[in-house]
Amino acid sequence: MPYRVTAYAPGSVGNVGPGLDILGLAVSGAGDEVTLEWRDDAAIVIADAGHPELPSDPSQHTAAIAAAAVLRRARVARGVTLWARKGLPLSGGQGGSAASAVAGALAADQLAQTNLGAAMLLECALEAESTVSGRHADNVAPSLLGGLILVRSTAPIDVIRLPVPAALRVVLVHPDQQLRTRDARDVLPRAVSRDLALAQAANIAAMVAGACLDDLALLGRGLDDQIAEPARVHLLPGFLEAKAAAREAGALGCSISGAGPTVFALVDSVAGGELVAERMLAAYAKAGVRAVARVAAVDFEGATVR
Repeated sequence: MPYRVTAYAPGSVGNVGPGLDILGLAVSGAGDEVTLEWRDDAAIVIADAGHPELPSDPSQHTAAIAAAAVLRRARVARGVTLWARKGLPLSGGQGGSAASAVAGALAADQLAQTNLGAAMLLECALEAESTVSGRHADNVAPSLLGGLILVRSTAPIDVIRLPVPAALRVVLVHPDQQLRTRDARDVLPRAVSRDLALAQAANIAAMVAGACLDDLALLGRGLDDQIAEPARVHLLPGFLEAKAAAREAGALGCSISGAGPTVFALVDSVAGGELVAERMLAAYAKAGVRAVARVAAVDFEGATVR
């Protein structure tokens, strides 16, 4: 077995508009790394949590929880030391906790040479993600597998990787704000009307059809969240202005990335994405909110060993 392994997992857009806990999209350009090294005892020790605000308690850190879950399932009675490198913002709506969990699971799997397979690695990452934001796979699945993922079920795990139109690019705008997933989920409605549920289901179906048919316009029309987005608007100053600016600049659609505060827009070119990013930043600035933006491609590779 190797003595030390480093794994990388990309960030992701959770929900992808109307697909609350159902759709997730891996995004290139930023992610988390986790390094594991064998110990002589059976302890899980965090040498570097990746950020001063992240816990050093291995029972509270998603990378450590996922790594421990892999070793437990593999029946490996040996401990590891963990170093994390955060490339994704904390409580930023870019799948940071999920990426750490996925990287921790993959690193442990490679370190122990157990080859548990994607379904079991997802289960281990989900165990970790559940500790911080609940059991949902719309971030962990794309972070592990890459691409656009449809989560049909998490019990049992049933995820489907969908085709993605080649021209698709993602604009990510991150305002200077943190929003915990649990807090954002607390404001979601407990019940919705039948008409609203049907409209939301139709939009999810339109997004899946748009991806499968290579129809970017249909994908954009489906990007219309009528449940989570209206409930979270009051938590995200400047969002409505930035969304309007994105649409005026030619974005296919725009919504909240995961639980927020990051906002994403779908576009059909890098040049179009740069214009959308510029207009969204200007809208946030006018609303008195500092923000940063980038235009990214879809990450098709998912988690890798480095």
